[in-house]
Amino acid sequence: MSKKPDLKTAMLQLIAEVKQTLPLYEPSTFVCGTNTDCVGCPKKMLEMVDSELSYWESAMKRGITPKFDELRRFGKLCQSVRRSLVRNNIIPDPKALSE
Repeated sequence: MSKKPDLKTAMLQLIAEVKQTLPLYEPSTFVCGTNTDCVGCPKKMLEMVDSELSYWESAMKRGITPKFDELRRFGKLCQSVRRSLVRNNIIPDPKALSE
């Protein structure tokens, strides 16, 4: 049985995963195509994730440790944005790749 990480380590792992899997800094995702088929605005959603990510990186450098509900909220935000990006065909559906 493995030991669960502390909250700071868990947040750092979540941040690393988000940076690796979401197209946060790709210029094509920060351009609004005024696509009427958009389900949510990918540009705004990625900006929101980037803002939260930057806040937590800075806060943890200053010694602030996230609380469990803050970690959970950030994780849910990232999960919701990922689903939106899949619906808008910006990133591939991980379920479709495994089939």
